[in-house]
Parts: sequence; structure tokens; C-alpha cells
Amino acid sequence: MWDDPVLPNIEEHFWEIRNVEFEQQKNPETFEIPSKEDRFNLKRGQAAKLAFDIETQDGDGSVQVSGERMWVIVLKKTKGHYFGILDNEPSCIEPGSGYLEPGCKLWFKPEHVIGIDNPPMKYLTSSYPNEFST
Repeated sequence: MWDDPVLPNIEEHFWEIRNVEFEQQKNPETFEIPSKEDRFNLKRGQAAKLAFDIETQDGDGSVQVSGERMWVIVLKKTKGHYFGILDNEPSCIEPGSGYLEPGCKLWFKPEHVIGIDNPPMKYLTSSYPNEFST
């Protein structure tokens, strides 16, 4: 199931990850992203901040797309893609919605990365013991 990279899309998954390279090219003075080298060389255990577009429904039933920036912990890199674990709770959808919640695993690419961090190993092992055991 998770062997081949599949990027989510709004039509099938009700969310997708924004290509931030396009945004940076349109607004180079105000929209900064990490260097291409850094985005292409993430390591297992690093955190990548991604811009998500998430389909939501208003109280009146109308559908809208909300944007959120959230962290994903990198598990592996393969075939030009990264595979990771969502490390945030989306604020625009109800917890337990079942389609995008903390701990879900997902694929993303270097052009999706708007930030990079290095969480301490203690955080990784306590938050994700099945993935980062000592």
C-alpha cells in the first residue's frame, strides 16, 4: 500500500499538498523556501513543513478549500519522493475525521517543502516509538 509514491489530490482524498516552488517563483521577495539542495536532501527524522489545501464543509453545506501549514516527520526517501508522518492536528477539520489527522502517513516531494526542522530524537522516540525506537 505504501510502497509506491502516491500524491494525494482534492478529488480523491479531499486534501492535497501545494507546490510551493510555484508560489516562491511568483513572489520571490516575500515567499521564502529552503534551498533546493536542502529540500532534496532531507534525512530520516527531519521535519518538513508543508502547505496543505484541505476541503472543508461550512455549516450551510457549502464546500471550500482551506490552507494549513503543518509538519511531517520524514521516514524515508525513495523514487524522488519522501514518505512521512503528519505531526500536526489540522485546525480546519474536526479531530477524528478519518481523512487527515496526526500520525497519518503520506508521500510528498521536495517542491512541497516550505520549512525544515530537526526535532530531538527524544521527541521522535516518544511520539513515534514504532518508527524511531532506541
